[in-house]
Amino acid sequence: MVDSTVDPERLKRLRSEFHSQTAKISWTDLQPQFARGLVVEVVAGLDLVDVAIQMTLDNTRQFQSWFDEAKVIRVADQRAEELLACDAMLWAVVAPPWVLVQKI
Repeated sequence: MVDSTVDPERLKRLRSEFHSQTAKISWTDLQPQFARGLVVEVVAGLDLVDVAIQMTLDNTRQFQSWFDEAKVIRVADQRAEELLACDAMLWAVVAPPWVLVQKI
C-alpha cells in the first residue's frame, strides 16, 4: 500500500536504494542486531523492500495493519532459537534502526 501523497520520484529513489542494499545473510550473523532488539521478520508473500519503504515513510497506519495481521513481527526469543538451530539464510535490508528479514 503506497500513500498517494508521496512524491513518485522519492518512492522510485527509495525503492532503488533499498533494492541495492538487500542481501542474503545467515541468522548467526544477525545475532548482535537481534540482541539489541532490532530485527523484524516480514512474512513470505510481503515484499521486503515495500516494508522498508513504508517504514522509512513512517506509514504507521500500514504498519499497524501488518502487525495486527502478524505479517510484520519483531523476532521473539523462540523464533530466534528456531532460526539459530538451522542457521537460516535470510534476505535482509536495513531501514534504520531496524533490520528487516525474510526467510529464503
